[in-house]
Amino acid sequence: MIGKMEFLVAMEKSKTRVNPIVEWANVNWRKLERRMLKLQKRIYQASMRGDVKAVRRLQKTLLNSWSAKMLAVRTVTQDNEGKSTPGVDGKVELTPTERFELVEQLELGCKSAATRRVWIPQPGKTEERLLSIPTITERAKQALVKMVLEPEWEAKFEPNSYGFRPGRSCMDAIEGVKIAIQQKSKYVLDTGIAPYFDRINHKALLDKIGAFPKLRRQIKAWLKSGVFDKGSWFPTEESTPQVGVISPLLANIALHGIEEVVKTLGRSLPGKQANHEQEITLVRYAADFVILHPGLGVIHRAKALIEEFLKGMGLVLKPEKTRIAHTLEKVNSEESGFDFLGFNIRQYPVGKYATGKNKHGGLQGFKAEVMPSKKAINAHYERLNQEIESLKSCTSQVELITRLNPIITGWSKYYSKTNSATTFKKLDHLLTLKLIAWVKAKHLHKSTKRWIKKYFGTKDGSCWCFRAITDGKELYLNYHTDFQITKHIKVKGTASPYDGNDIYWAARRGRSVEIPVRVTKLLKKQQGKCNECSIYFRDGDAMKVEHKIPKFQGGKDTYSQSQLLHGHGQDTKSRQERTHDKSQIIEEPCEVKVSSTVLKPSHISDGVA
Repeated sequence: MIGKMEFLVAMEKSKTRVNPIVEWANVNWRKLERRMLKLQKRIYQASMRGDVKAVRRLQKTLLNSWSAKMLAVRTVTQDNEGKSTPGVDGKVELTPTERFELVEQLELGCKSAATRRVWIPQPGKTEERLLSIPTITERAKQALVKMVLEPEWEAKFEPNSYGFRPGRSCMDAIEGVKIAIQQKSKYVLDTGIAPYFDRINHKALLDKIGAFPKLRRQIKAWLKSGVFDKGSWFPTEESTPQVGVISPLLANIALHGIEEVVKTLGRSLPGKQANHEQEITLVRYAADFVILHPGLGVIHRAKALIEEFLKGMGLVLKPEKTRIAHTLEKVNSEESGFDFLGFNIRQYPVGKYATGKNKHGGLQGFKAEVMPSKKAINAHYERLNQEIESLKSCTSQVELITRLNPIITGWSKYYSKTNSATTFKKLDHLLTLKLIAWVKAKHLHKSTKRWIKKYFGTKDGSCWCFRAITDGKELYLNYHTDFQITKHIKVKGTASPYDGNDIYWAARRGRSVEIPVRVTKLLKKQQGKCNECSIYFRDGDAMKVEHKIPKFQGGKDTYSQSQLLHGHGQDTKSRQERTHDKSQIIEEPCEVKVSSTVLKPSHISDGVA
């Protein structure tokens, strides 16, 4: 393993004899990560105690750190899913030589290359999604600045902010709402901000960040860099690049303080209401948030205060998403309850045997329920229906099971932390009917009962499990009811991955509903470490499932033959497998490995490069 000085000395002695590809793979990444994380924790601690001078000193140290620059370059060139997405310069997937050159040139300044604008159609909507893609050099700079800014702001962010933050998820936000309505019925303001990334006031944002001059100039340069759209350049007087590495952090900083506005209103309430500040609750996930309080007048006042707060940042509430309702009763023409992050949250009137009790032991007369929203259920069923319809001409049920299993598993795991048992049963019933129709369509002129028995088998006491027999083994379809309903444990208050409580965060990572089941099992099996570099996985790290033995060499798609790697570990292993000589690592053109990009390769881009 080598460090900065060892590599530079080796390069000076003989540039022809030192293979940059091998040297990049042999960098002591564990040591570099320890250095970076140590500085980040110190920044977090200094920010927690309000020591601004110490924060700025440590931020400058991290900004100039070779370790941080190396990790920033590795993140955008090997880990990120969009590493194959070109900016205006057309560059993608740098070679190890180019990565080292980028590390040496990675200095902040007052200029920035323009971003590349792309319009992406959204399924079921007439409006298109706007993406502004920076060059790979600017992405590396943004990754470096994010390392510097995030620990400072993680110490400042409000406890009920959950979107685009390390260690926090949608389920934490849902659990926060559920806790707020367990003891009392409340009015709710369900709303969102529009457009979130496109209208942020640059001056207000820069003033709020309060960074030292060098960092402020660089962030301003990114905000003012302009965009190329269909071959023409346009200035950006407002907004942040929507695909920029640092964009989510900047957007969260812009909205920081919105919860304090609501809490201030709670403290100013007269009489008895002043003693119930905890009853006014704001839960925010990115641009969507809800406000809960027993009084309708308080909800209207909170809405007005938030609109005034957003006005200072150049933002407004989205009228079509703004709704005032009640968790238990019908208000005017609005039905009780509300939808938030794909869930329907409401209270149902129940009898004395099913109702919960308040703090004083009295009967509440209602029960709070969190279930998948009708919109989410319909969208999921429609997707399953489309998959089955598209494979009607397929002769093998193995392909159908292979296509449906990941969809069912991902959706069921996400909703398995709420009251979804009834929903799961209904979906399984509808799915079984669709599969029977699929079997009938394949065997139109044959005995239906006879063929259904061949396609459906017995599993765990159920005789209606869709299956296929391959290589002498039975392959079963994953049903929604196969997933057990469990309780989600909400993240602790203002806790952050930078607070040093590594055991707590490692345990939460293994229980995350946003990580696929296969990944969580491998994560537990490997004790939280990458099989390639033996470095612990952290929040935000790219985790890739790879075969220990490649499929073209006879490897099998089983848990025993699978391993979990970092994004850069997978990148290194894939390149090693593409050569016959394992001692050499051959750089391939970018088209050989394109990872889930929505854009065209650089050589056939829109002419901007």
